[in-house]
Amino acid sequence: MIHLEWTNRETIREIKCVHTDAKKYMVNRALTAGKTYELKNETEEFYFVVDNTGKIGGYYKEYFEG
Repeated sequence: MIHLEWTNRETIREIKCVHTDAKKYMVNRALTAGKTYELKNETEEFYFVVDNTGKIGGYYKEYFEG
């Protein structure tokens, strides 16, 4: 249940959002293109970052560079 403590974990690194052009989901409400976000966890397909809502969100890696 590692996800319960992600907000308190040390930031792995910071990554920059390059776009919010989602095909299926509305990510532009939680991410801003050009903004840098704290990376808390990572899988093969997703980055888990502290988004604009102040909570941890999982997003496809295609939205970020880094």
